[in-house]
Amino acid sequence: MASLSFLSSYLILLLASFGVLAKGQLDPCFYDKVCPKALPTIKSIVEDAIKQEARMGASLLRLHFHDCFVNGCDGSILLDDTPTFTGEKNAAPNINSVRGFEVIDRIKSAVDSVCGGYVVSCADIVAVRGSS
Repeated sequence: MASLSFLSSYLILLLASFGVLAKGQLDPCFYDKVCPKALPTIKSIVEDAIKQEARMGASLLRLHFHDCFVNGCDGSILLDDTPTFTGEKNAAPNINSVRGFEVIDRIKSAVDSVCGGYVVSCADIVAVRGSS
């Protein structure tokens, strides 16, 4: 658990520094205001997923890294392929490398339910998961 705490602290610091670079456009308490149940819901589902499989925490952190690495943290790692588009999820470098998509899907469904119509983006869910 000590290493998870270190990673969490590191990622929070990293995300906070992005907030400074963005001149205050990011608000770490944003969802506390618009959907107070969002963050506790995300945390609960992630904790359950880690209880079921201890490596899932690391896998979700890796998912966050892969999402942010290409064009910034935008949720694009979650895009499915279409006939004319190969998404990051199934791109060659990510095959057998990233996992945890089903956890993000469960979080998205639960957060959509508790936020009463307020949309919490998948990019935010991946980022919150990566920093918690």
